[in-house]
Amino acid sequence: MFLNCHTFHSLRYGTLSVQNLVEQAAALGIKELVLTDINTVTAIYDFKKECEKAGIKPIVGIEVRKENKLRYIAIAKEFSGIGEVNKMLTAHNCDGVELSETAPEFKQVFVIYPLSNLPENLKENEFIGIREEELNVLIRPEFKKLIPKMVVLHPVTFSTKKEYNLHRILRAIDNNTILSKLSEDDVCRKSEYFKQEKELINSFAQHQEIIKNTKKILSDCNFEFTYKERGSTENKNKKYFKKSHEEDMLLLTQLAFEGLEKRYGEDEIAKQRVEKELKVIAELKFSAYFLITWDIVRYSNEMGFMHVGRGSGANSIVSYCLGITDICPIELDLYFERFLNLNRTSPPDFDIDWSWQNRDTIIQYILTKYGKDHVAFCGTNVEFKYKSIFREVGKAFGLPKEELDDLAGKPMHSHDRNSIVKKVQEYGKLMEKFPNQRSMHACGILISEEPITNYTSLEMPPKGFPIVQFDMNVAEDIGLEKFDILSQRGLGTINDTVELIKKTRGIDVDIRDTSISKDEAVCNEYLAVGKTIGCFYIESPAMRGLLRRLKCSDYRTLVAASSIIRPGVAQSGMMREYIFRHNHPDQFEYFHPVFEKNLKETYGIMVYQEDVIKIAQYFGGLSHADGDILRRAMSGKERSIEKLNEVKTNFFKSCMEDQGHSEQMTTEAFRQIKSFAGYSFCKAHSASYAVESYQSLYLKVYYPLEFMVSVINNQGGFYRTEVYIHEAKMSGGIIENPCVNASEYQTSLHGKKIYLGFMVLQSFEIKIAEEIIAERHRNGYFISLEDFIRRIPIGLEGVQTLIFIGAFRFTGKGKNELLVEARLLLVNFKPENRGLTLIEEPVQEYALPTLKRERFEDAFDELEIIGFPVSCSPFDLLKTKYRGSVFVKDLLKHHKKQVKMLAYLISRKHVPTKKGTMFFGTWIDVNGDYFDTAHFPDSLKRYDFQGGGCYLLLGTVEIDYHFPTITIHKMAKLPMIPDPRYVYDQEKHYSVHQKMREDVSMTSRKPYPQAQEINLPRHKMY
Repeated sequence: MFLNCHTFHSLRYGTLSVQNLVEQAAALGIKELVLTDINTVTAIYDFKKECEKAGIKPIVGIEVRKENKLRYIAIAKEFSGIGEVNKMLTAHNCDGVELSETAPEFKQVFVIYPLSNLPENLKENEFIGIREEELNVLIRPEFKKLIPKMVVLHPVTFSTKKEYNLHRILRAIDNNTILSKLSEDDVCRKSEYFKQEKELINSFAQHQEIIKNTKKILSDCNFEFTYKERGSTENKNKKYFKKSHEEDMLLLTQLAFEGLEKRYGEDEIAKQRVEKELKVIAELKFSAYFLITWDIVRYSNEMGFMHVGRGSGANSIVSYCLGITDICPIELDLYFERFLNLNRTSPPDFDIDWSWQNRDTIIQYILTKYGKDHVAFCGTNVEFKYKSIFREVGKAFGLPKEELDDLAGKPMHSHDRNSIVKKVQEYGKLMEKFPNQRSMHACGILISEEPITNYTSLEMPPKGFPIVQFDMNVAEDIGLEKFDILSQRGLGTINDTVELIKKTRGIDVDIRDTSISKDEAVCNEYLAVGKTIGCFYIESPAMRGLLRRLKCSDYRTLVAASSIIRPGVAQSGMMREYIFRHNHPDQFEYFHPVFEKNLKETYGIMVYQEDVIKIAQYFGGLSHADGDILRRAMSGKERSIEKLNEVKTNFFKSCMEDQGHSEQMTTEAFRQIKSFAGYSFCKAHSASYAVESYQSLYLKVYYPLEFMVSVINNQGGFYRTEVYIHEAKMSGGIIENPCVNASEYQTSLHGKKIYLGFMVLQSFEIKIAEEIIAERHRNGYFISLEDFIRRIPIGLEGVQTLIFIGAFRFTGKGKNELLVEARLLLVNFKPENRGLTLIEEPVQEYALPTLKRERFEDAFDELEIIGFPVSCSPFDLLKTKYRGSVFVKDLLKHHKKQVKMLAYLISRKHVPTKKGTMFFGTWIDVNGDYFDTAHFPDSLKRYDFQGGGCYLLLGTVEIDYHFPTITIHKMAKLPMIPDPRYVYDQEKHYSVHQKMREDVSMTSRKPYPQAQEINLPRHKMY
């Protein structure tokens, strides 16, 4: 009898999860239930599963609302009916087609109108919904004659009084208003909760025809849908690239062997592996998946784009031969079964990266090639977050902005305890896990065989690409497997560097030819000393420290380093153990012969996901199927301890009964496996990252200025722009502030001069920056400030910013003189005279007194406008002339010695420990060299960080496998000189100093184990 049920996927309206809704219905003995969320089908597939578990017949539809008013309820008679409604909603969401007041012509859909929206005539499939509290209107003749077309309408939106209040809060949030201003039309009725069906039927006892109509709808509707069966490779993706599986395999085989010849020439081992893989791909019917991916990459290559194929897809020699990946699986002994095996039921993972500048072009190609009716992004449900919960709920209660900021910015235990705040907290807690909006999955694209609207309505988020209304887990459940089309700034940096080298030096660098960069000798020297600032994935302090500890000087070690830096490996203590064994290969024994045979390359330590699978199979004797459960437990899709526990019993039984291992040995092996329930990489993924790291490092080594300019312009590195500008200086670059006659929007290179782009100016309008460049290209250089003002639509504030940063230094006039001139010009300037160049009067020359500027005024202008000094170093702005007693170049000579250093703070990383919070700091000394510090909880209690700037540090040097770190005992931030621009305004002496920045990264991971806690066996246990 319940034809109109809502879940919390009726965003900012419903209060029940799918599970809650079904559980409540089951508790009341309800046997049929209709889910009709507002303008969405997000929950229908989860709803079907929950209903079937509870013995309830699931029926689905949509409540169609327009401008917050209920127009009608559409209930699917069968699965195709959902497709009809989906097409209508998609046209509205994506093409702007207005939702009509009445339902269109549906073939397999029942339509129920509320009394507030009766059409003139009802079609055969259309009914009127009458609520319990509306029965008294049936005595009126105009309604009485409609009784044969009426059904019971008893919506379900909440379950308790508290949830009704929560519903009202959600409605206030949705309407951006306060609770007291909500009207009756804004909220649901107070009767919208489950009640006993008998009670409902009794209310309609005088109108048996209405009950009969309602039961007929429930009887006539079905939601028959086939989920992807466990163990089946059948899915709802596009089935064939050409016209049949046979044609696809012919093409795939042809392409694979063409690529084989190109990659390997005559190589029997490679040929056998290609044949083996093609056989598996054919049996699993995954040829279309390979060919679609190949086609996307083919288009990318035609466009001259660079891509990186990574993930487990790089384990495949077929993908290598097709050019999808650039990792030779034979060279690295990559484990094909990690990527594809006969137990696998889902297509393989191809994670393909493009530059952030090119990805949209790739996506547009996919939409065009495979049709907008068959392509969409996965959706994702964005939940209310801590800050947004308190801010939004507080706003609904009418709290002022200051209190909202306080609630959002502080932990709950420090909130005020007044009655309103208590209510905000009470209802805020209820909203945890509530979806707030639907958004686009970061990278997952679905390409379906049937029109995708057969399964879901589509929405069009601001990004401009359609999304389905469910997430990737539901997509996988129903048999839609995603293609991962990703973007990253590292590739943008590489692309831009190559183009800039061509422009500045006339050299074509074929960076896609990995043989020129991978394992290159000078690159390996840079790796070994961690000289990798700006390089993809290997520039963070932690990674640079790891490279130095390993003295990483070859591709294979870099591949391992890319994985052992991950939380799963580091958390288990295996990172520390790997460093020990790498540096002392003669000071350990292999745990067991299986570990030596399968993990010799990584010193018997599980570093990659494949390693875990190998040990599970060859040490534990697990089946391929259990190995696949392990794989998924470590993957992004189902990473969980629970999945690992599924195979624990089998593992112990097999190890001890079938393999004859001792309980101690079995327990230790499983402990190591279990630690990988956190994040870890597959080897192919690490190898792909390592190749890209080498490519960027090669460019840094041989074309350092072009590379650093590209890093600055791509804005996507680990550090702030200031650090990359410093690195460019260290590489011989001469840094120039923006200039209206030389700068572009982005930073540009002129010989050794690096002109900062207008993009580095904080609060400077993009539109004006673009106009400066366009006007200069149209009509030539600006010859004076007056010429500039005549040609560019800019106000006094914008001109002053440009003057302060030195953008008119070509005039030879001082900043103070230019400021006076600008004011004189703009006071009498008429905008209508702008752009008149043929009849303009000659530029006026103003006789102005020479106004002296102090030495460091420019540096403080830069600090205010850009965020850091350019014309001098931060050390020059200190009151003290002291520069430290020890410098970075000498740290290796001071092991276990106390040193006093003066340094500029680059970044710090928060690290939890068992004794409290600690930080790792990264600094430069006066020579510009980097070093790292450790700040333990005891030290931080007395000597904490005080923001960006220069510090005096006192600590002990600890050299850990070639890598010096200073354990800080004391530190103090050093005072800078007062701002010389405000010599007569004491209040402003130190205000701009607050702009000195630092990079702070926080982590909530568990503390890494200490050396003595790892206890990884270094001796035989057999």
